[in-house]
Amino acid sequence: MVERVWALVPAGGRGQRFGTAQAKQYLPLLDRPVLAHAMEPFLMEGRISGLQLVLPGTDLETGAWHAMVEPVSGRFLPPVMGGAERVDSVRLGLEALLAQGALPQDWVLVHDAARPCLRREDLYRLLDALPCCPQGALLAVPLADTLKRGEQDRVVGTVDRAGLWRALTPQAFPIGSLLEAITEAQSQGLSVTDEASALEQRGWRPRLVLGHSDNIKVTFPEDLDLAAAILAARKSS
Repeated sequence: MVERVWALVPAGGRGQRFGTAQAKQYLPLLDRPVLAHAMEPFLMEGRISGLQLVLPGTDLETGAWHAMVEPVSGRFLPPVMGGAERVDSVRLGLEALLAQGALPQDWVLVHDAARPCLRREDLYRLLDALPCCPQGALLAVPLADTLKRGEQDRVVGTVDRAGLWRALTPQAFPIGSLLEAITEAQSQGLSVTDEASALEQRGWRPRLVLGHSDNIKVTFPEDLDLAAAILAARKSS
């Protein structure tokens, strides 16, 4: 039997690579902020006990996030302030979940604030997999493109893509185990690029759950146009 499931959305960054004064998670996407689209699948899913949002301190002060969750605020937990890096915000969010009633053995689904195109069927597939995934699970897609290794602007080799997957979010792990893994990795100065990498350093082998490649992360300005096209096409169909 699976324990309770919580969602955690770290939105503490400013998205400097995006090149706008406003953080990318607040940019309008089909008349709603990117962040609102990212949170919606979790707030509308009955199996999610609550959603923990992690925000920059200045955003907490303005309270602008209220408008994004008003229609479905029942499962929305009070947001907390994030840290300097994404991994810091995830750690602070995990600590907040435990402080607000979550148990260490409960599951947490960590999802990027800049991924507004998560399909509900992918979320369902991940949730359905949890009872059989004691070492966690994450959405991912097999790599289809040929990969090149480069030095400056020259190709120096082709990378064998067999067995390579592109990690997506959400990524699901027991709250206590993930918090311990992140804390340990940070104390040792190890890089934590996503939640799975923290547990991999402890010998875990999370399950890869097939997702869809249109679960894109808005990183550059052109990604916003692509996200709008993806969401518009779903709405029309």
